[in-house]
Amino acid sequence: MDFHPQPQGGLPKPWAFPAPDRGRLGNGLTVLRCHRPGQQVVAVEVSLPAPLDAEPDGLDGVATIMARALSEGTDKYDAEEFADELERCGASLDAYADHPAVRVSLEVPASRLTKALGLLADALRAPAFPESEIERLVGNRLDEIPHELANPARRAAKELAKELYPAASRMSRPRQGTEETVSRIDVAAVRAFYDAHVRPATATAVVVGDLDGVDLDTALAETLGTWTGSTAQPRPAPPITADDTGRVVIVDRPGAVQTQLLLGRIGPDRHDRVWPAQVLGTYCLGGTLTSRLDRVLREEKGYTYGVRAFGQVLRSTPEGTGAALLAVSGSVATDVTGPALADLWQVLRTLAADGLTDDERDVAVQNLVGVAPLRYETAAAVADTLADQVEQHLPDEFQGELYARLAQTGTVEATAAAVNAFPADRLVTILVGDADQIADSVRELGIGEVKVVAGG
Repeated sequence: MDFHPQPQGGLPKPWAFPAPDRGRLGNGLTVLRCHRPGQQVVAVEVSLPAPLDAEPDGLDGVATIMARALSEGTDKYDAEEFADELERCGASLDAYADHPAVRVSLEVPASRLTKALGLLADALRAPAFPESEIERLVGNRLDEIPHELANPARRAAKELAKELYPAASRMSRPRQGTEETVSRIDVAAVRAFYDAHVRPATATAVVVGDLDGVDLDTALAETLGTWTGSTAQPRPAPPITADDTGRVVIVDRPGAVQTQLLLGRIGPDRHDRVWPAQVLGTYCLGGTLTSRLDRVLREEKGYTYGVRAFGQVLRSTPEGTGAALLAVSGSVATDVTGPALADLWQVLRTLAADGLTDDERDVAVQNLVGVAPLRYETAAAVADTLADQVEQHLPDEFQGELYARLAQTGTVEATAAAVNAFPADRLVTILVGDADQIADSVRELGIGEVKVVAGG
């Protein structure tokens, strides 16, 4: 019997992260466009410099409510009509608020881009903010909060922020507000925040997709180009400070069968030249199932389904300063919390002496750089990364250059960056679990003062 020859893999095609074309509309809106042949679903990301730090005292969460309310009616459509118009375009519109900015995201087939841009422009230009919808959104947000507090990972993140940042800093409080602050939000507060911070002169729109046959200049001029507003500059961002003195906080959850772990501190962000090595070293430490932490805690000891180390950019300034949250997270069975933490600390403490291996470095480079073309297959992924660069005040070519620098980073550099990122004596450790069962074994580790707080 003759069989058809087995297919063989071909040579990989050259790939680079796409560089956008930058321009500006007459109303001051900055536009980044990126033509991606074959991407018939166009992604649009609009970054609005309305940071959480700008929320008025006692109104934490107003940026989130405003972002969610942008699609709840305009001067042309009520909430249901606006949703119907989006559906007729085959479009989706989402918005959220984070520390650097409010982000509005649109995805739509290229053939209906102009119509969808018009709806996006209406949402930004003249949101209705109807009282009934604001009340509904506030109620929805209040309903979400108990569920977040019941989630061990979310509860750990909330406690880490409270411990790490000064009490007066907005970063120390929940991003979407608390029950107390959200319950105070009304139409007047949402409108005031919108009027103070949403304007085209400080905003950036990123458009990515197959733009063949699309007169994008005309489409933008007739839609987002009609948006007007003041020319005031964005609010200056205060510096990020944190206290990473080694200590442990146990959020008590009596009867919990697992302990959620979250260890963190702040470190360099993408403006620092150590960033590529830090990304590589962090990935080797805990970026995937084959990383060092997983190899010890999961494969050798069976303590966990997985432990991850990561770096998350918090906020950057136009001057090129900022910080990233460097953290290790995972969960373990309650009865092995002490041994699991002991082994985790052993990995961190011996990293400098043992060093990463060339094999670990090579696997990390392949996973970070080699699969990048798959990560950016969709227009939305490219648009999201470009918008991140805008909010972090990075050059348009940053992501493309980052992959080249990752490929050039050696094992010694990656080891040094990982050691500096996760010093064993400078990590705030949050444990969400049964304090009666885990507190004594944690104190025996000697990794810092141990404090127990209520789990509510």
